This record gives sequence, structure tokens and C-alpha cells, in this order.
Amino acid sequence: MSTHTTVTGNLTRDPEIRYTRDGQASVLLGIAVNRRWQDRETHEWEEATSFFDVVCWRDLAEHVAMSLAKGMRVTVTGRLEQRSWETDLGERRTKVEIVADDVGPSLRFATAEVHRQERAEAAQDPTALEPADA
Repeated sequence: MSTHTTVTGNLTRDPEIRYTRDGQASVLLGIAVNRRWQDRETHEWEEATSFFDVVCWRDLAEHVAMSLAKGMRVTVTGRLEQRSWETDLGERRTKVEIVADDVGPSLRFATAEVHRQERAEAAQDPTALEPADA
């Protein structure tokens, strides 16, 4: 069974970047995925919305925080992970979230301008090759 998934939906809030104690960037996103279909018997249109939490790490988290905002339509590819914890009242809680491998704007209803970010290692290495102009 594969735990990888791809979802396309709208951001429910602005990405908020946070850093761990050792300096790793992370962003938590909320995505709403809408589904619309026509009932075969009544011919009425019906809708359902599913909500997903997405976690982004490191460079991806920083790029998402700089590039995306609430309401934007995005496509997320990542793996499903389940977390469990105990509340202060001793209740057991479980949550499934998507840990993103890749996030991008959906171009179905919009256009985007892409800017390549220089890698931190290349920026510190004076012998690194300059990227070719496109």
C-alpha cells in the first residue's frame, strides 16, 4: 500500500513559517478540497468539502511561505503520516496529515511566475557555476 497522495484545493489560511530549535523551517497549511456532482435520481447538484492539514519542511517551507496566500489554489504531493498524542486531560488523539514533498500553484484557473531560488550551498561556494539564463 502506498502512502503517497496528491491533492488539489484552496488554502484555508496564510502559511505561517516557524523554526525548530535547531533552525529547521516548517509551515502548516490547511487545504480545502471541494467536490461537486449531480445526483443521478434527482438531478440536483451536491457538494462536499474535505479539509487536509499539510506540513512542509526546510527550503520547501520557506518557498511556500514566501509564495502562497489564503485562497490560492495549490497542488500538493506528499506522504500520509499519522500522529498520536495525549491531551492534558488524558484523552488519546490521532491525526493524519500530509507531509509535503512538493507544493505548487494550480494553473487551472490562474497563471504563475516562477523564480528559481539559489541553493544555500551554492551561494556560499565561490567556485559554484552560475545558473544559465533562460
